[in-house]
Amino acid sequence: MWRESRGAAEAVSLLTSSLWRGGGVPHGNGQPVMLIPGFLAGDRSLALLGQWLRRIGYRTHGSGISSNIGCSEDTVAGLEQRVIDLSERYQQPVAIVGQSRGGSCARVLAVRHPRRVNRVIGLGSPLVARMEDFHGLLRIQIRALQNAQRLGAPGLLGEACERSWQAYSFGLDPIGCCTQFWTDMDADMPKSTLFASLYSRTDGVLNWRTCLDPEAQQIEVNSSHCGMAVNREVYQQVGNLLAADLPGRAERPLRAVAA
Repeated sequence: MWRESRGAAEAVSLLTSSLWRGGGVPHGNGQPVMLIPGFLAGDRSLALLGQWLRRIGYRTHGSGISSNIGCSEDTVAGLEQRVIDLSERYQQPVAIVGQSRGGSCARVLAVRHPRRVNRVIGLGSPLVARMEDFHGLLRIQIRALQNAQRLGAPGLLGEACERSWQAYSFGLDPIGCCTQFWTDMDADMPKSTLFASLYSRTDGVLNWRTCLDPEAQQIEVNSSHCGMAVNREVYQQVGNLLAADLPGRAERPLRAVAA
């Protein structure tokens, strides 16, 4: 976890760079971008990224998550209507940038709504992870949530969620509340969706190999795990990916698209 102490230095490097002021990166034309925070975090954790994306020409929107600690299926179900609303509001598909667990949610959203999501960018996202791939302190926090859920606290990541996850990670049919979530995590990504996964070999929270989804464009950066929300190299990559050509089709406005 000592690797995570770099966060302040990463933020200073970003805020004193020309990139932060909008230089050296392609600019957008008002495309909608939804930001999904990581485990235990809320939309505020990605406020700096949202500010920068607006500066370079994107319309950013939060996920509405104050703390990403809920059941995976319930969390994604709550995000689906937001994606539909944004795509209808702007009459075009939405790009999603998700940090850590947020990237996993973004992948599922793209599978469920291929006409409404055209880009998924994961920042240190555990796309092919098992419980042992996480740092011990994070596993303790997960166990604490499970204990709270067992004592009656509603809407938390619980034991049933983990049973689904463990079955999926061992190649078994997922069971439990998150069956559909893990089924969709294992599904092929739409060919028309740009899918990228940023990872760091110096990630202090999870094993970086968990980010290597075979369907994703895998991009290595030099960053801490939490610092991906304020890292200059990450911002450069995100800006490039949001401006990159989509695979398989030209981007066009939506017209009466089914959910």
